[in-house]
Amino acid sequence: PEDTVTSSFASFIHAARPEHLSQTVRQRSKRMILDSIGVGLVGSTTRVFDIALRYCRLYSSVAVSSVYGKPGVKLSPTLAAFTNGVATHSMDFDDTWHPATHPSGAVLPALLAASQMLPPNTKPTGLDFLLAFNVGLEVQGRLMHFSTEAHDIPKRFHPPSVVGTLGSAAATAKLLSLSSAQCCHALGIAASLAGAPMANAATQAKPLHVGNATRLGLEAALLAARGMEANPLILDDIPGCSGFSAFYSVYQPKPLSTPGQHHEFLLEKQDIAFKRFPAHLGMHWVVDAALSVRNLFINYAGSFSPSLIRTIVLKIPVSRYINRPFPSSEHQARHSFQFNACAALLDGEVGLGSFSESSIHRQELRELLDKVVVEHPEDNVANFDKMYGEVALLLHSGDVLTGKCDTFYGHWRKPLSKESLLKKFRSNASHVLPEEKIEAIIALVDNLETLSDSSQL
Repeated sequence: PEDTVTSSFASFIHAARPEHLSQTVRQRSKRMILDSIGVGLVGSTTRVFDIALRYCRLYSSVAVSSVYGKPGVKLSPTLAAFTNGVATHSMDFDDTWHPATHPSGAVLPALLAASQMLPPNTKPTGLDFLLAFNVGLEVQGRLMHFSTEAHDIPKRFHPPSVVGTLGSAAATAKLLSLSSAQCCHALGIAASLAGAPMANAATQAKPLHVGNATRLGLEAALLAARGMEANPLILDDIPGCSGFSAFYSVYQPKPLSTPGQHHEFLLEKQDIAFKRFPAHLGMHWVVDAALSVRNLFINYAGSFSPSLIRTIVLKIPVSRYINRPFPSSEHQARHSFQFNACAALLDGEVGLGSFSESSIHRQELRELLDKVVVEHPEDNVANFDKMYGEVALLLHSGDVLTGKCDTFYGHWRKPLSKESLLKKFRSNASHVLPEEKIEAIIALVDNLETLSDSSQL
């Protein structure tokens, strides 16, 4: 069929050209690529990454694709994509979009692996790579807009495991120059490989969602390239026969316009949120609110003295999986409004070290957690575009100090500066790479359009 939602997406993937990317889209997507590489590099130092890598090395018969943070280690393309995807989400440090998903981690590892997989005379250029990356982003974003349910903090499926898998398939299909029909089948195959439940949030299994999304999307494109077929109406709303609509209770798909004069990429309209510390995006509101009220407290008392605090009131949206009063592991701590607010109050910052076992189990932190009371104001909705964080300190003296954050630094409404983004990348990459290689990556990404062979990245 030529006039369906699915065929419109396949046509878009096939027809997209570098000239369709505006300067804004190119610049924003290169910031995403650089940040995602840095997050993946520091993620390669985690236990969950080590588990994934040791598993994948059991099956590395065609070892051509590189692994984050492991010089000399190569895996098969799909397993390299999986391992690097796990690294990217291992600390929950990767970028976030609205409606809520982690777009880069589901796409970039697949493209990096595929670039190394292709023969020397068919290597994609840096511009080819940048275009494929943006195709993967666009497909994810458009799919998220098909359901009002997707606009809120998720309850059922973890979004990158759903839209990310199809984004990876679309990006890889573009990089491999598949036909329109093959792109259609790649999306259909990817839909059968997608989906992971939210119950595994705040566990070591959550990073697998991103690892699987990028790996399985790559596999879907490779299968489609070899002739495998799938339902050509997978994205359409067919009564009585769920396709992609199986992931959403409300699903209203729309055709994707042909790239060119009448199409504007979503990244043109809305920037990406980059995280300043490795935790669930919702934590960034309460941390900034906590830091604000901490400054008020120091001005009030001369120093931060927890003994003067009777109660800590957090005003946050209702979201069960990130409402964790007493987290006992690093992954739970990254998904705890209470922990992140108290860590910010106690230390004046939240960073990599905040989620170490010794930091999580500090007695003084535990005493602050005991004082926390949670409230859910009706106007504070579980939506990354509308929510806010508020932290109030009720003192024994009867005084009340309050800090509130509507838009944290790093949100798409308040983007990180170039200096802040580079500082984050250099800090993350320095855990595994020497300075000269760090600066080389920065230069490569900054000049990606001029790169003759994207596998150099």
